Amino acid sequence: MDYRSVTLKEWAGRVARGELSAEALMASTLDRIEQLNPALSAFTELRPRETVLAEARAVDEARSRGESVPPLAGMPLGVKDLEDAAGLLSTFGSALYGQTPATEDSALVSRLKQAGAIVVGKTMTPEFGCKGVTNNPRQGICRNPFALERSPGGSSGGSSAALAAGLVPLATGSDGGGSIRIPSAFSGHSGFKASQGRLPLGDALPPTTGTLAVRGPMTYDLSGTCLALELAQGPHPRDIFSLPAVPGLFADAGTMPAPKKVLWAPTLGFAELDAPVARTLAVARQRLEEAGIEVVEVAGPFPEHPLPSWWTLWAAQMARKLGSYRGTADWDAIDPELREIVAYGMDEVSGADYARAMDQCTILAMALEATLERHGASLLLGATCPCLPPEHDAPGIVLGRQTGRWVEMTLPMNMTRMPAATVAAGLGTEGNGPALPVGLQVLGGQHQDAAVLSGALALEKILGGPLRADLTPLS
Repeated sequence: MDYRSVTLKEWAGRVARGELSAEALMASTLDRIEQLNPALSAFTELRPRETVLAEARAVDEARSRGESVPPLAGMPLGVKDLEDAAGLLSTFGSALYGQTPATEDSALVSRLKQAGAIVVGKTMTPEFGCKGVTNNPRQGICRNPFALERSPGGSSGGSSAALAAGLVPLATGSDGGGSIRIPSAFSGHSGFKASQGRLPLGDALPPTTGTLAVRGPMTYDLSGTCLALELAQGPHPRDIFSLPAVPGLFADAGTMPAPKKVLWAPTLGFAELDAPVARTLAVARQRLEEAGIEVVEVAGPFPEHPLPSWWTLWAAQMARKLGSYRGTADWDAIDPELREIVAYGMDEVSGADYARAMDQCTILAMALEATLERHGASLLLGATCPCLPPEHDAPGIVLGRQTGRWVEMTLPMNMTRMPAATVAAGLGTEGNGPALPVGLQVLGGQHQDAAVLSGALALEKILGGPLRADLTPLS
């Protein structure tokens, strides 16, 4: 049962119409995970087989009694291990957490379950989502279905690897610096980061990364993401930033026409692109123009590099979360890269630094809005990542130089809290290396989720949709 073959809506429709048994679908899903996951390590924990089969069987029984079933009835769901799913461990990729199962679902998981989805298990993340590749001291390395020696990106890498391998049709992710868009791009499928508050957080504790991160559903193509977003949107009493539901906001995105004009800033004005990425994006631009879209090249919309201010915010928040472990016996159990972030936040970031970084969020948002308004466009396009997927825990390679700054191109949209998507632009190669996915990022204005999604859906179609990994090496 390869979930890459048709859309989430079509899988759910087959179950609802009785053309496909939910129990048979779930059994096939579990068999596929058992076969392919050992090579990928996308899933870190699975619910008991008989439990999920019984839940799927209940869907079939309800349908056979003539009852209507919810829109995602029987759909297997993977949950990123940075959020709770009742009965499963929330380890956050850390050896210090996850000793007892969660007692309740996150707001997103709860709403997807109410819509009929069935949780299969937890997907891998780096420790507290601290980096753009997915590995951690507790669970090892998650691998990219396109090339096992490469990372699927992070921090929602487990979810992306599972989608790219067709293990499940639906997963959850979160994005505090690109953590949905980076792995979606590196794993060859589409991804979307909603506006702040569009999907509520609503956990029992304040969010670890403040207002930088949002959660969201992840699917192989954007039509499935739209369906899940429509079902999961709406306010939550425990999230003061949550927005009212707008019926049809996401469901209608696919009915909107392709944009007549888009702005083109492949480097966003502050990055350098590795040659394979630049070549792939140039071909993508040509295909957009051939499809009748006016592509207007503009200077980068952001007046300053976002990394210093984003780093200040991220480090301060990690210090608040984990700083108490420094000087204890547990300190060395934390990922070394994460320890560096925590130490920087404790020792180098002042309150005034944090306030200035918050100011920079507003400055970046104003700059992007001004650029879109000045050119009369609703979307700006650029690279999602400046390089091809790196090897595990290795620096990215840009123009022959190793760099740890390859995550920089997704950061601005977390600071502005504006919506952004990524779609597959094509495959890039360097020398005799493997052909690897390249992502095209779609940026939009404040709360313009529908415009970003409708534009990204059109671009996804023009560029040929998500890429398909050869899974032969996995089995």
